Amino acid sequence: MSATSHVAKVLTVSDSVAAGTATDRGGPAVSAMLTDAGYAVVEQRVVADGRHEVGEAVVEMCEGFAGLVVTTGGTGFGPRDLTPEGTLVVLDRQAPGLAEAMRSVNPLGRLSRGVAGTRGQALVLNLPGSPTGAQECLGAVIDVLGHALDLLAGHQTRHP
Repeated sequence: MSATSHVAKVLTVSDSVAAGTATDRGGPAVSAMLTDAGYAVVEQRVVADGRHEVGEAVVEMCEGFAGLVVTTGGTGFGPRDLTPEGTLVVLDRQAPGLAEAMRSVNPLGRLSRGVAGTRGQALVLNLPGSPTGAQECLGAVIDVLGHALDLLAGHQTRHP
């Protein structure tokens, strides 16, 4: 399977975007990058910051879904930046190598607390809210995501 057969969903986590007082730039940047890589982005959603809000949205987006769920925002040190906490509660398994690779692309990446892992047949990645940071982090792992999704779906594949 190639990336063209994979689907993705994008969740923007932001109090100000959810309230309509700011424009979402991270979600569209990630969606465009995924589309350019051959993924079909089938859903884009916005939720306010917070552990419960993020966890509930991730559960809903993963339900019966075999694909990639990418969050953008809420991975920093701000008091409302609770995307990793909300994500960790609902993951079946963590994928620390993906999170480590994403953090390694930029010195500021070391400040990201984003996590990666699986829920059912969905692979979940937390990216920063900054469009540049989100694209850099996604760029660090996008080459292996198709293979990871194939393995998660139980397809017999050869290592790329």
